[in-house]
Amino acid sequence: MIEVELRVVSSYKEGLLIALSDILLANQFTLLRHRRANIENGVVMSLMVKGPAANLLKLEEQLGSHHMVSSLEAGVFDPNSGNAPMIPAATAATPAAAAAASAPVEAMPPQSAVADQKRIDQMLPQVARDYPQVFGTVLALERSVDPAQREATMRHIGSRVGAWVFKRDFALGARQPLAGSITHLALPALRQMISVKQEGDTLTTTSSPFCTPGQKSLPTPQCHFFRGFLEGLINESGHLGTIRVSESTCCAHGDDCCRFEFHA
Repeated sequence: MIEVELRVVSSYKEGLLIALSDILLANQFTLLRHRRANIENGVVMSLMVKGPAANLLKLEEQLGSHHMVSSLEAGVFDPNSGNAPMIPAATAATPAAAAAASAPVEAMPPQSAVADQKRIDQMLPQVARDYPQVFGTVLALERSVDPAQREATMRHIGSRVGAWVFKRDFALGARQPLAGSITHLALPALRQMISVKQEGDTLTTTSSPFCTPGQKSLPTPQCHFFRGFLEGLINESGHLGTIRVSESTCCAHGDDCCRFEFHA
């Protein structure tokens, strides 16, 4: 079972809660509580719900496509703070995402490769509270994950945090082409956590906490969290299609810097 907060924007002020409750019931979700606020052209309704994680994607699809719903945001809820930011809930891949997975650039690992989804869902509210000082929590999880699942797990966590940061800090900004998004979105967002420079259409850093100074050179790049973070951040608006991020050099690999490249 998973607890999720749903935020619905609607132009309908009457009958909305009844319509939403019917969809919740059909997907085996229970409404725990709700709040409603009037806006100029309708209402914003926040619903705290609980139900089977396997039904979450179907629930989101039915709510998001309902004629009374203008927009929908779903996120893992922090039970210790009723006003905590939401980090987007995990969802299965859409057909468009599946098509993107066949591109030459490595696609996001499948959900089945992610370790201990329940633990991740419990950890994310703490990440939201601590942001941008997240590395104590994130590194502790990374070190506890089986090496075979580490890349998929850290990219998954990074992607969810990046999507949350976009909604929190950048959702009202103008939609930029990829080059503009790197300069005005990816660069300032990553700078909230580490020192980073832009070189053309790439971002570089020598400050990654995932690269231990003096460590033995590892066979592959190690900054999986940052790759996922940048992907979640850039892709959340949806206007660029699916952008993938690769790490072409990494300090953990013996290189002078960690370099992140963006691929349309």
